Formats: sequence, C-alpha cells, structure tokens
Amino acid sequence: MTSQFSSKDAEFMQLALDLAKQGEFTAAPNPAVGCVLVKNGQIIGKGFHAKAGDPHAEVMALREAGENARGATAYVTLEPCAHYGRTPPCAKGLVDAGVRNVIAAMCDPNPLVAGKGLGILADAGIESAVGLLKENAEELNKGFLKRMRTVRPFVQLKLAMSIDGKTAMANGESKWITGAQARADVQQYRAKASAILSTSQTVLADNPSLNVRWAELPQEVQARYAEQHLRQPVRVILDSAHKVRSDFNLFLTDSPIWLAGKDKFHLDGFPASTEYLQLIPNQGESHLQTLMTELGRRQINTLWVEAGATLAGALIAENLVDELIIYMAPKLLGNQARDLCHLPNLTKLADAPLWELQLCEPVGNDLKLIYIRK
Repeated sequence: MTSQFSSKDAEFMQLALDLAKQGEFTAAPNPAVGCVLVKNGQIIGKGFHAKAGDPHAEVMALREAGENARGATAYVTLEPCAHYGRTPPCAKGLVDAGVRNVIAAMCDPNPLVAGKGLGILADAGIESAVGLLKENAEELNKGFLKRMRTVRPFVQLKLAMSIDGKTAMANGESKWITGAQARADVQQYRAKASAILSTSQTVLADNPSLNVRWAELPQEVQARYAEQHLRQPVRVILDSAHKVRSDFNLFLTDSPIWLAGKDKFHLDGFPASTEYLQLIPNQGESHLQTLMTELGRRQINTLWVEAGATLAGALIAENLVDELIIYMAPKLLGNQARDLCHLPNLTKLADAPLWELQLCEPVGNDLKLIYIRK
C-alpha cells in the first residue's frame, strides 16, 4: 500500500475514531481504540475497546466479520498490539483471520508494541500504512501517549475565575463562581480522568467529594453507560500535615483515595481503599515531580487537578501542567478577592510562561478557555 490515503480511507478511519470514543470514559489505563473492517467497499465488522480485560477493538471487529474477514482491510486507530497481556496480541489475530491490509492512524509508543505489531503483519505478508488522521488519534489518547513516552500522566489544571482573574471572595466564599452548565462540563473531564488531584487545604475548606456526579453528566453519556459501569477516578490528596480525616465526604464515594506526603504515616482508622504515598524525591527532583512519576507508575493516564492558587502556581512553575482549562464567569470580584494562582515573582515579562489557545467557547453564561504550554 502507498502512503497516499483516499477520501474513502479517511471516512473509514473517522468511523474507527468515533467507535474508539465510546471507550474514552472506561478504557483507561488502556488506550481507547476503534477498528473497522472493510471488504469490497463495504463495512463487514466494527469494534472498540471498552475496558481493560475486555476484548480489544480488532477482536470485536473480527468477531462481527467472521470468515468474511479474509481479504479485508482493517482500519484501526492505534497500531495492533504485539504482546500477550490480559488478551492475545491483536496483530496475530489479524494475521490468523487473513486480513489483507491494515491502515493504522498511529504507531503505539508502548515499549511492548512500538512497531512490533506492524512487524508481525509485515512478516506475514500483510501490507500496512500508518498516519491517517494521526492528530485526531493522538488527541483521543493523549494521556496514554504521554504516560508511555514520559512515565508521567497528562496533567489538566482546571481553574474557575471571574473576569478580573479572581477565584473567591476574600473570606473564601466561592460557591458558585461559574454556572450549572460549566460545573456539568467539569463532570465529563472528571469522568475521563484516571485521577483527580487536590490538597488537604481544599478538602478542609470545602469538604468536597471530588467524584463524578452522574446526574450532571450529559444525556448522551448517561445513555451510553449504566451508572455502575462508569468508573470513579482515584482521588489523590496532598496531605503532608496529615489533616485529612476519615469522616470527610471524600470517603463516601466507593473509589480509592491516595493520600500523599513527605513523611511516613499509618492509615489507622481509614477505609481499606485508602493508601498513603510517601514522596521521597530522587536527587534534583521536587516532591511534585516525584508524585507525577509515581502516578505514572500506577498507570494514571490523565490527571485532573482541582485545587487552590498555591498548588496551581507550583505545578505551572515546575512545568508540570500540559493543559489549562479555565472557566471564566461574567463577574467582577474586586482587588480584595483571591487570586487565580501563586507564581514565583517574575522580574521580566519575557520570563512569563507562554500558553497557546486551543479552544474558546461559551458554556452557558461562562466562557471556557483551553490552553497548552507553548
């Protein structure tokens, strides 16, 4: 096959990407993957990967196609896997089914795959091509890709502010700066994230649950999943002073809580789902950098951060934020109100962190802004 793709190829790959999105809330720590099998211009099989341990997208598509898969072209959003894990390698499954061609949106950076899947296909005489709608495929799995490439999660920092860049009144009152639609939008990000990061200061001030509130998710998401099938993210709380108590709202949701701090701590009286992460940095590494590496080691793909100005500023200053997601409310809180984030003092404008706007759209009466580090 040549590297030149037709408009029909793009149409089939887009369908595979649409299928992959059906696993974006549930597939982690695995990537969300879709597959479409086409023969004589007709779709004969479709599939997506729902969650770890379930059949991969290629397996689902091959099951639907049956014997008709022989001689077909497979459009898959990620290079077929090449290793035995909870399921057999998909590259071998495509070979055994007699597929003639494979078009992948992108290679898999997982060291267990990383070209080996394409190698299995080539050894069997199956032609393959890579790169069709690659950017779309990378966007869908940016958390998984970053963890595979850096051993750290993709970090999204959520901030809610007034027009004048304030997050709360001087006395700490902040409910609610943004409207109901913006808060519902946040629930989708929480649901897609592997973990939510906050601090004991935020927990003490607001006693939040930091969970996914099912009733606030869009109707199309509720229609796609049963409530019990939509996983709750791990809650990670920075708590070096050990102020978090087991009677807080955090512990009312049935999902793990990882408390993190610098010193040893025994979790006497805490639920069994609670763990303590003692952060011991390597030389030249900060505690936050150590935390990110540990979360990656624990297969956290995407980390959603909801915290105060201190942690927000520290994450930005240490270049640990991949994406800023800002909700701006049509309000002015005044110069006595609390600031958005606390950054180290800068002496030159040229030293200010520069961000690139990716999205600007209204969410109810609020404005959502998404930036990536430039």
